[in-house]
Amino acid sequence: MDDKFMLMIPGPTPVPESVLLAQAKHLIGHRSGEFSQIMAEVADGLKWLHQTQNDVLMLTASGTGAMEAGIINVLSVGDRVLIGSNGKFGQRWVQVCEAFGIKAEVISAEWGKALNPDDFKTALEADTEKTIKAVIVTHSETSTGVLNDLQTIADHVHAHGEALILVDAVTSLGACSVPIDDWGLDVVASGSQKGYMVPPGLGFVTMSDRAWKAYETSNIPKFYLDLGPYRKSGAKNTTPFTPPVSLFFAIQVALKMMQDEGLDNIFARHARLQQATRAAMKALNLPLFAADEVASPAVTAVMPQTVEAEKIRSTMRKDFDIALAGGQDHLKGQIFRMGHLGFVGDRDILTAIAALEATLAKLGANDFSPGAGLVAAQQVLSA
Repeated sequence: MDDKFMLMIPGPTPVPESVLLAQAKHLIGHRSGEFSQIMAEVADGLKWLHQTQNDVLMLTASGTGAMEAGIINVLSVGDRVLIGSNGKFGQRWVQVCEAFGIKAEVISAEWGKALNPDDFKTALEADTEKTIKAVIVTHSETSTGVLNDLQTIADHVHAHGEALILVDAVTSLGACSVPIDDWGLDVVASGSQKGYMVPPGLGFVTMSDRAWKAYETSNIPKFYLDLGPYRKSGAKNTTPFTPPVSLFFAIQVALKMMQDEGLDNIFARHARLQQATRAAMKALNLPLFAADEVASPAVTAVMPQTVEAEKIRSTMRKDFDIALAGGQDHLKGQIFRMGHLGFVGDRDILTAIAALEATLAKLGANDFSPGAGLVAAQQVLSA
């Protein structure tokens, strides 16, 4: 059936109708007073969502662009950094650093496992010469459905006294609490197509006073992603380059929706949907890739044993118009990932689980009781 497509992936995520319609408005000049008023409102909303008093800079970029900007604005060629890598995106920040001549030392964990904060503590305490300039961590590792212990890692970085803490919060911001000021996070990057409930195209970076001090000595060449002009222009509620005006219409509406729901309710909703999804998978005898205690609130990764992951995905797409994400790199064909991030509610989870049960039955799985997944999810959602 046309126009019934349903996104159950960790990004891009479903977009509310009111946000979609906001983008259909006639464009306005990005140097106009009207646009400046919108930008001022959006800036205040972003500070609220980020739980920070720092400026939240708005870039025309993906989450990767925002993260690259954060890295190259506070570091210099030859700097030594620690990078936590337990999935595709941890790996990406290693590649970004290497591309700019930054010396990356990797603290790794097996994909599907969380980073061990003690590994960071050991490396930081051993750095008696204070040569480590930054620690880079992915909060919610989208590729595996793992939530890393960012707060504890940040505490170890603070104990070091010199290093900055840089955070990929692309799938955690808007899904769980990321209290930037309370946790003392120096650089935090995210993207509009995740918890913000907006199409791709806007990237966000917030920087602490310590990060701006490091910016003053950064020698990595940059132009479009030089955050200094964004900060200067932002103080006047404008942008250094042409912004995606329609996306500003969109995020203005999306932030208002989020404020109406309230931060605590947003985080509780994501936690409830995560728990319902995981309960359903267990009831269907589908092994979860990440343990409960390190599960991301944004996405659940599943490693089926009796039915091929790609057959599940293709059948869900063909028969029910529901998109699930696949595995990346060596996990391609081994796992599927169900997103429960952003504009997702109880109905979406129940629909997706019902379709998954029908898909498993069609593909010959017989190791679960029909309806078991729905019952397990409903028990969580009605608690």
